[in-house]
Amino acid sequence: MRTMRYTGLVLTAAVLTLAAAGRLSAQDANLQRGKYLVEEVARCQDCHTPKTESGEPDKSKWLKGGKLIVAPLTPIPRWHATAPDLTSTSALWQRWGDEGLTKFLETASNPRGGKADVPMPAYTLKHEDAVAIVTYLKSLP
Repeated sequence: MRTMRYTGLVLTAAVLTLAAAGRLSAQDANLQRGKYLVEEVARCQDCHTPKTESGEPDKSKWLKGGKLIVAPLTPIPRWHATAPDLTSTSALWQRWGDEGLTKFLETASNPRGGKADVPMPAYTLKHEDAVAIVTYLKSLP
């Protein structure tokens, strides 16, 4: 009887471990998709990461906000010379939260309904892609 009970406990633990591993794999895949979209497709680091003296992104300040290296030749209303910190400890994240950032990426509108100032592109992403990006940004220190 003890052997059967022990076997049952072992099987239950194995099933729970596999289920948790499946969730972790899905979360990891979502995080990796977000990283790909941020770094390879949208190239957010080009504006949202400070540059080193050589012009490369400063990896120690990844997506912590930065001064833009481009400027219009003639004045453009609402042009920003800096890009905000996108990490989960930023003032932007504290104001908007996960839902606000997801909405912004899906609709190109901030939580108050306004549009991003230039030169920020007006993204209208699929929900899954917006969630993946927010998952990745939330993982950054």
